[in-house]
Amino acid sequence: MADQIKISTGSSWESQVGYSRAVRIGNHVEVAGTTAFRNGKIVGIGDAYAQTVCALEIIKESLEKVGATLSDVVRTRMFVTDISRWEDIGKAHSEFFQDILPVTTMVEVKSLINPELLVEIEAVAIINE
Repeated sequence: MADQIKISTGSSWESQVGYSRAVRIGNHVEVAGTTAFRNGKIVGIGDAYAQTVCALEIIKESLEKVGATLSDVVRTRMFVTDISRWEDIGKAHSEFFQDILPVTTMVEVKSLINPELLVEIEAVAIINE
């Protein structure tokens, strides 16, 4: 089995639930569902665009910690609590990925781990070495 690189952002949920923010095995990287939770606080309460930007910034930072970039992302999955906000969420996603064009999914879910969270995003990257 290839060596694994695991990173954490220090979120209390990571230790409480028992997961890594990102895991790299070989050239494959999986980034866990990521929300706008930074430094113990929810960023952009009530603002789906701001929360999406924050989550994608955390994903970008996590990828970089394992030697990947946004350009390596081949898939994102977006879980949103109000699909009527899809344009704001899509706008933020496009700002990060308009030139990369990974496959993506956006689905509405009943709720996330905290009711003030509006968006959770997963990412998969394949590093071209």
